[in-house]
Amino acid sequence: METHIQIIGIFLVLLALVHFIFPKYFGWKTELQKLELINKQLMVVHTFFIALVVFLIGILCIFYSYELTHTYFGKTIALGLGIFWFIRLIFQLLVYSPKLWRGKSFETVVHIFFIIMWTYMSSSFALTYYY
Repeated sequence: METHIQIIGIFLVLLALVHFIFPKYFGWKTELQKLELINKQLMVVHTFFIALVVFLIGILCIFYSYELTHTYFGKTIALGLGIFWFIRLIFQLLVYSPKLWRGKSFETVVHIFFIIMWTYMSSSFALTYYY
């Protein structure tokens, strides 16, 4: 399981770094102009802190995979992370509207990729707890 946790860690570090292209990719300079200042700043600040937490979880997985897979405390953290990413999977499936990806090749590939990744991550973390 250590190798799976390290793979997840690399993915999470890369995912965190991708957050830094969000403003340009999603056109936040013009899109967020429509929002009140508090909403605009909440988007920017929350995106930064989500990226930071995802990055730190990735670092934890890369450098402390042994502890996460072999100690009771680590396994408990892994279970919590498994629950977290399982809920993220549920949101991927039920909260995002199909209008965002259906009929769009790139967006459909990204949607399916994240379904696979959230499934892999939640199951790997859960299995770490039980083995």
